[in-house]
Amino acid sequence: MSAASARSAGAPAVNPWLIAPVVALAAFMEVMDISIANVSLPHIAGDLSSSQDESTWVLTSYLVTNAVVMPISGWLSNTFGRKRFFLACIAGFTASSLLCGLAPNLTTLILLRAIQGATGGGLQPAGQAILADSFPGEKRGMATAIYGIATVFAPTIGPTLGGFITDSYNWRWIFLINVPVGIVLFFLVTSLIHDKTAGSAASGKKFSVDWFGFGFVALSLGCLQIVMDRGQQDDWFYSDFITTLAITSAMAFALLIWWELRHKDPIVDLRLMRDPDFAVSFVLMLMLGFMLLGSTYLIPAYVQSLMGYRAVDAGMVLTPGGLATIALLPLVGRSMNKVDLRLLVAIGLIIGGSSLLWMTNFYLDMSFKQIMFARMAQAASLPFLFIPINAMAFRRITPDKTNNASALINLARNFGGSIGISLTSTMLTRREQFHQSRLTEHLQSMNPAYPDFANQISGALGGGGGNTPTTLANIYQGAVQQATLLAYLDDFKILGLVFLGLLPFLLLVKPGKGSGGPVPGH
Repeated sequence: MSAASARSAGAPAVNPWLIAPVVALAAFMEVMDISIANVSLPHIAGDLSSSQDESTWVLTSYLVTNAVVMPISGWLSNTFGRKRFFLACIAGFTASSLLCGLAPNLTTLILLRAIQGATGGGLQPAGQAILADSFPGEKRGMATAIYGIATVFAPTIGPTLGGFITDSYNWRWIFLINVPVGIVLFFLVTSLIHDKTAGSAASGKKFSVDWFGFGFVALSLGCLQIVMDRGQQDDWFYSDFITTLAITSAMAFALLIWWELRHKDPIVDLRLMRDPDFAVSFVLMLMLGFMLLGSTYLIPAYVQSLMGYRAVDAGMVLTPGGLATIALLPLVGRSMNKVDLRLLVAIGLIIGGSSLLWMTNFYLDMSFKQIMFARMAQAASLPFLFIPINAMAFRRITPDKTNNASALINLARNFGGSIGISLTSTMLTRREQFHQSRLTEHLQSMNPAYPDFANQISGALGGGGGNTPTTLANIYQGAVQQATLLAYLDDFKILGLVFLGLLPFLLLVKPGKGSGGPVPGH
């Protein structure tokens, strides 16, 4: 029996269109909590009497435990039952969110955020696996579109919503708003979702835990997440702490691959990578997260640092892009059963890469509308990527492997986002230093054009000569500003070129439509 027919045979008794928004809302709540606390860190640090550097562990602790639990969520679903695991994640996430909002000090908040990240780590994979098994192949595109609204729009709206809540009320409410949503979700999942597989632990089957596999996952992904999140702040490999974690992560990752490929019941099913469609989809989803969160980090930082936007206004630059994504998701979902998936992904890569290269034309006097339209063009690529890549990943996955496949695909997107933020922030700093050193080479008296330039600046400031402290400070400030602008443009160029460079990977994927059927003419 094929994967598609097997799923159809096991279709749920409840209308799947009632299930789709429920699991999408759970994913939205979890994904949004990754970014909603970013703009609130100064308020958290001030309120809890800690430094800005210490408060960043509120983000790091969440990301580390989230990254550790996500790849093993497939095994947890298979062992304890998908519905039980999903409900446990919702309950744990809701309870830890409540406690985060009531945390009396920073140490407690960091610990509770780690628990929140661990319990939230299973929401995305379990929810996507439920969707994949609830819909037949020909309808899975639209279901994925609904799920995509949650996972793609949430990182965009998170900083805006977090800034609004923090400015209007209190930072504690960025966690407390999860509580009523989580309670409603718990009862909806209990009523709507019926899991026919109870899980090996509940059905009396022999229960075994791949402890070595779990240890290697925790060490490799946990250490790597800390390296990416703290690397730039701690000066990367000049820090003994970062170097030690990087070596530990690399060794644990090598041992993880060796161990899991030999284990009969692996905690992370790496054998799925033997399927070219799934392996390519994993890489593409990794790079989708890389581009989405990398650009989501760069654009607000650009308008805030160079154009003086407030946090809320910077978030508003992103919001129309999210609306464009939502508008296109159903259109792409309907096209899934008519068009070769490779063509849809190629369209997304071309639009996304070209829009990022368009951003290399940004300048300091750009209007809000110009930046907003550039972001909307880039966001228009996301539906052509998120839905077809998911379809390619799952079209040859049998129902017994859905949980494991969903865990790996969601891990790819989340970790790609972490890599994107880490790489773009590092490149931004390094390229700013490079451009600043090159620009200042020309700002000295040996350059024939410099004296006239300095006198023009002095005249604009009210006179006094080109060597006055005020004139020199103004010239240096202008050089720093231009160096920062050029660094942002370099980052946009790197993102765009990397994205366009993914096109050849589509040659490794077999032709086919979203329903799994062949493409005419092949």
